[in-house]
Amino acid sequence: MRLKRFLLRYYPPGIILEYEQSKTVKTKSIDLLHLKPSSDVEALLDEIVAKEPLITPSKVEQVRKLIIRLQEKQVEINHHHFYLFKVLRAHILPLTNVAFNKSGSNFITGSYDRTCKVWDTLSGEELFTLEGHRNVVYAIDYNNPFGDKIATGSFDKTCKLWSAETGKCFHTYRGHTAEIVCLQFNPQSTLIATGSMDTTARLWDVQTGTEVATLTGHTAEIISCCFNETGDKLLTGSFDHTVSIWDVKNGRRIHTLIGHRGEISNAQFNFDCSLVVTGSMDKTCKIWDLASAKCIGTLRGHDDEVLDVAFDYTGERIVTASSDGTARVYNAVTQHCITKLEGHEGEISKACFNPQGTRILTASSDKTARLWDPTTGECIQVLEGHTDEIFSCSFNYEGNIVITGSKDNTCRLWR
Repeated sequence: MRLKRFLLRYYPPGIILEYEQSKTVKTKSIDLLHLKPSSDVEALLDEIVAKEPLITPSKVEQVRKLIIRLQEKQVEINHHHFYLFKVLRAHILPLTNVAFNKSGSNFITGSYDRTCKVWDTLSGEELFTLEGHRNVVYAIDYNNPFGDKIATGSFDKTCKLWSAETGKCFHTYRGHTAEIVCLQFNPQSTLIATGSMDTTARLWDVQTGTEVATLTGHTAEIISCCFNETGDKLLTGSFDHTVSIWDVKNGRRIHTLIGHRGEISNAQFNFDCSLVVTGSMDKTCKIWDLASAKCIGTLRGHDDEVLDVAFDYTGERIVTASSDGTARVYNAVTQHCITKLEGHEGEISKACFNPQGTRILTASSDKTARLWDPTTGECIQVLEGHTDEIFSCSFNYEGNIVITGSKDNTCRLWR
């Protein structure tokens, strides 16, 4: 093995090693999820060198500088106040989803008008329209971190793969017998997972355009799918009240997470894939240990359905969004509620942390999005102006741009 170069990952903190083995370029990551500005650099460096044979004595000083750079990034003050930059009257019919590429330079919107549009974030200009689906374009995704391909899933039962640079359609994936409602690229950008109302998930080959596996076992529609960071496991959440964990290599189900008494709304891995969080219409969230597939905690407190759940990058905190008009922040280890986010006047359908973990963004049917302090629960800012329900919201990679998508047929860029 020969080390070629280091790559820095700010969120979450880590150092990526690019190396050559048997004439093939590979990568491995040194995850520093719990790095703090006060962390002892020399002790951490000793620990890394002891574990990682690719870091020879000649590379130690370089690694020391990278750790210090990551610490400096954490010290940067992130109290960004967002201003409305652009209102994009994106589609002639309501939007379904929005998503950024890794750098945040472009974003995409899906719509009931059967198209997906690609936009330039800096100018707010439409770059091109992806046309070809025969029904609602509901699920969309970039192949981040690469950002050169886009996948779209439609109510026409197909998934399409497109060039993010030219808008050319590479493949149309056929096989589902009902609407596709969720999809995701694996981190390596070699596979796409799709989940459907037909109760199955499917894995598709990005390069060849062929089906790799059909994942059967759920008894109701699959509404969420999520790869882990290494891409060897897939999580599917279903209206059958269960979540399944699949081995991507052979398409077999490894575990079924049983315990919820209502439909699943979302399911997510934490970054190191040791835990899974699930949200349900039964008003609770559950935390599961991935190795044992056992439920290690139930998060209670909401008075109505839980519509969304998300980890921060360390996996130490969870945010939940509910039909009761509140969001809650929980400690994933102690399972105690840290704070309650109150102020919205309608259900909250989406909630997410910024990349730094210092802010939470929520989207509500009250036509506003809000930014919150996850420690105190204070509402920092209200993003107003939409004239109908906001169903989608997202930060870019740096956390200094927000996009909100609404049933008023517009999306708004805030920076």
